[in-house]
Amino acid sequence: MPGSLSTENVTTAFELPGQTIIRNCGVVRGIVVRSNSVVGNFVAGLQQIMGGNISAFTSLCEQARSDAFDQMLDHAAERGANAIIGMRYDANEIATGVTEVLAYGTAVWVEPGR
Repeated sequence: MPGSLSTENVTTAFELPGQTIIRNCGVVRGIVVRSNSVVGNFVAGLQQIMGGNISAFTSLCEQARSDAFDQMLDHAAERGANAIIGMRYDANEIATGVTEVLAYGTAVWVEPGR
């Protein structure tokens, strides 16, 4: 059933407490490729001089992870899943200043424990 996936049914574990895995729907993923703007790089450069958290990059990374996660949820719903187990993030720099963020896991159909 597309659209029936709740974020509460996404876990990094390989089981959901109180739920039984009925069907494996396959590997699902969401991929986002991002780069920072010239203005963002300038602001980040100023923040580097001062030290501490570089909020310009933190915001960029958080938005990329969120977008990849949402794409993964959509992919799982398209496959008829209502849960994702073994969820992980991965990130790679694919060019200078360009980063790929991948959210992935195993889409499954779960029902209350038996």
